Amino acid sequence: MRVSDMNWSQVEAWLEHSDLAVLPLGSTEQHAGLSLSVDSILSEKVALDAAEPLGVPVFPVVPYGLTPYFLGYPGSVSLRVDTYVRLVRDILDSLRGQGFRRILIVNGHGGNAPAGALAIEWMADNPDCSVKFHNWWNSPKTFAKVQEIDKVASHASWMENFAWTRLDGVDMPTQQKPMIDTDRMRAMNPKEVRDYLGDGNFGGYYQRPDEEMQAIWDIAVAETRALMDEAWK
Repeated sequence: MRVSDMNWSQVEAWLEHSDLAVLPLGSTEQHAGLSLSVDSILSEKVALDAAEPLGVPVFPVVPYGLTPYFLGYPGSVSLRVDTYVRLVRDILDSLRGQGFRRILIVNGHGGNAPAGALAIEWMADNPDCSVKFHNWWNSPKTFAKVQEIDKVASHASWMENFAWTRLDGVDMPTQQKPMIDTDRMRAMNPKEVRDYLGDGNFGGYYQRPDEEMQAIWDIAVAETRALMDEAWK
């Protein structure tokens, strides 16, 4: 259940019988020819699709994350690590103060890893709470399906090209882009990163058939839902 479609009294009614909530984390950054909001779109949608039959409230996605390496691409926005960690901590503190004790963080951007470390620290400070940090795209079953379809898959490649992340009027290249050297890229400044990456795809085809993408999505939704539904402690 999208919190944006609820009022405060409906959230209060939920808390009378459950202390579970979902928080998606995203990013606003270049994804080659795909939307700048790919990570936010996907983390929020997989959270909502997974939570729907359970009625679990899903809070609005945090649309900004940690992506300093992409600042050479217009439209990419990066928070500082200390800003980001404090932001996520404040959200968790707010949820706990209202009675939520189990929080599933559905993360859509690898650069947001510090939020996972924060979640562990936050649980130490709040031992009555439990937080699961879920990188939906590389969780075991989902990533296994990606690898089964095509092992050459990466940032801004086919594996992020869903019907809901494409842009009208943007044609995708048909060739398979060679994989970049990520270790080399990590030593570059934002301008050098853009010069090295070109359009922003890290490597792989730009698009695959929708039926393959739906098969990945179905597994991702089921895997995310299981984290809500299974025992927490």
